[in-house]
Amino acid sequence: MKAWRSARVHLIWAALALAIGVPIALAAASEQLAWRGPVYILAGFAGIVALGLVLVQPLLIGGYLPGLSAYRGRRAHHWIGGALAFAVVIHVAGLWITSPPDMIDALTFASPTPFSPFGVIAMWAIFAVALLALLRRRLGLRLRTWRIVHLPLAIVIVASGVVHCLLIEGTMETISKATLCAFVLAATAKAMIDLRRKRALRGESIAR
Repeated sequence: MKAWRSARVHLIWAALALAIGVPIALAAASEQLAWRGPVYILAGFAGIVALGLVLVQPLLIGGYLPGLSAYRGRRAHHWIGGALAFAVVIHVAGLWITSPPDMIDALTFASPTPFSPFGVIAMWAIFAVALLALLRRRLGLRLRTWRIVHLPLAIVIVASGVVHCLLIEGTMETISKATLCAFVLAATAKAMIDLRRKRALRGESIAR
């Protein structure tokens, strides 16, 4: 039994590492990088890392990663949220440096590329969550209020981020990109369903 539990722990963490690492490795092997500058490459990989971090977030808050207590999972969720916002900053800043006119068009929703508005929407949602998390105590947001605000923003981040990624034809390999996006959607949906179920059960027990 102990051997099975240990193997299960290693399998879960290995699967997570592969889900994030394989798309990054395949993107690093892309022939398109030969025509890209270092700043553009950095910006692109920051975006890939950001998508990987979006996958980790529901796994943490849902308690699906073994070896982490509920408290440590929440703390890791908090810090990885900060890392996600930082990765997005690098992504946007790098693209701004390489092509300011394109970024202005994207930020003003005037870009002809279909993926741009989804990326901008996801970016602002990520920044909004990060800012509210930093100011939560000062604003006096209760846990219930925080959840009401955080949940729809999280849905926007996931949905917009996945569409943004899928519409881009860049260095990411198609199958690994689609697989990572599918994992992000599945993990988010499962976490939200399980959390809602737990809260409903708690409400029933309190009512009794």
